[in-house]
Amino acid sequence: MFRNVLIADSGKGHVEEMVRMLREIPVVRQARLNLLHVVPEQAGEDFQEHWQEAAGIVAAAVGRLKLDPSEINTIIRQGDTKQTVLRVAEELHADLIVMGSRGLSRLQSILSNSASQYVFQLSTRPMLLVRDDLYVRHINKVMVAIDGTGVGDDALRLACELVREIPGGTLTGIHVTRQDLTPSRGGKSPADDVLERAVQRARGLGVSLQPVHRTGDVGRTVCAAAEELKSDLVVIASQDRRPVVAKALVDLDRLLGSSVSDYIRVHAPAPVLLVREPEGRR
Repeated sequence: MFRNVLIADSGKGHVEEMVRMLREIPVVRQARLNLLHVVPEQAGEDFQEHWQEAAGIVAAAVGRLKLDPSEINTIIRQGDTKQTVLRVAEELHADLIVMGSRGLSRLQSILSNSASQYVFQLSTRPMLLVRDDLYVRHINKVMVAIDGTGVGDDALRLACELVREIPGGTLTGIHVTRQDLTPSRGGKSPADDVLERAVQRARGLGVSLQPVHRTGDVGRTVCAAAEELKSDLVVIASQDRRPVVAKALVDLDRLLGSSVSDYIRVHAPAPVLLVREPEGRR
């Protein structure tokens, strides 16, 4: 599942605490860890001083993670943080990026040149965002959003693979519709059918999924359910809607529009694992 994890650590926030929680899961403990720290482009004449400071930050992070230096690949690069994280993730073929986030709104993120929002928008790799204002808990209760259109198949699979490795771990699948759906003659609504398929797929992956159906705004309802159920991790899927020619550009319409994944990123009461799914999956 996760063989190569990239940790983008600025020396602040709860990223390292999240990594410690992840490493309690056997399937993650076997992954190769790569710790990245980026020296800003503006270092200029003070480059050597910044580089030494970065080396100290990285060494301290390895110590806090209680890892032998041989167990982790440390990387120091100079450049723009958001571009560097994307570039290194590609170089390493990382199958998970872990980053901290200040939990800024879309507009605030753009105006403040947020690295995590930029990577969240543009990376095609699974990304785990850990907000600075969250209390990171041991991962036991996982919630996955069930879309019902085929988007989210990879998110459900990944959530199952995680929970399967957690002793006593539970998985809740939430499907949100904007209004109550009329049951068919058999007494089942379309939402029931969507959740039943998810339950069967999870069972095939060795996990018992507890189905939950709610009505309302998708982003707000997922966040409210995660709060109510005290979820430790929220797994969501988002389609890659950007044209191939615009892969290197931030989709401002997406950032400023009503993006469900972006709302959950800002408001979820737990870390958010985003799984980017290919355009056109139905």
